[in-house]
Amino acid sequence: MIKIYTDGSCLGNPGAGGWAAVIVDEQNQREEIYGGAEHTTNNRMELTAAIKALEKISAGASVELFTDSSYLKNAFTNGWLVNWKRNGWKTAAKKPVLNQDLWLALDELISTRDVKFNWVKGHAGDFFNERCDTLARTTAEKFQSKNSKRLE
Repeated sequence: MIKIYTDGSCLGNPGAGGWAAVIVDEQNQREEIYGGAEHTTNNRMELTAAIKALEKISAGASVELFTDSSYLKNAFTNGWLVNWKRNGWKTAAKKPVLNQDLWLALDELISTRDVKFNWVKGHAGDFFNERCDTLARTTAEKFQSKNSKRLE
């Protein structure tokens, strides 16, 4: 089974953001991927990390995805996504679902892979979660630095 660890970071919310994923395949080979955006939110970075990682995984594969984002995990494990789709992309409060574009992309990827979502406590010593956090935060800092240079 392939294991994916993901994290997102945002300096300000919204602000400069970074996302990261560590993918560990069946042979215990590790791949780290990361990126960011100049103006985004933490939730968008959390979702982007999962999307970018799952895009690297072949359809039909079995995956365990580890995240410290309850927002990401609960959408799949608590039926939020199913309800949003059934309700025409409205929340229980009848408001539009935020990040619908990313949820649609993630839903498509999940539909062709066997994905089990796991929540891990952030900043609690899980090696791969900490690695993702470092990569995401460092990337966000680079985007923040890029933005601050433009303002000078």
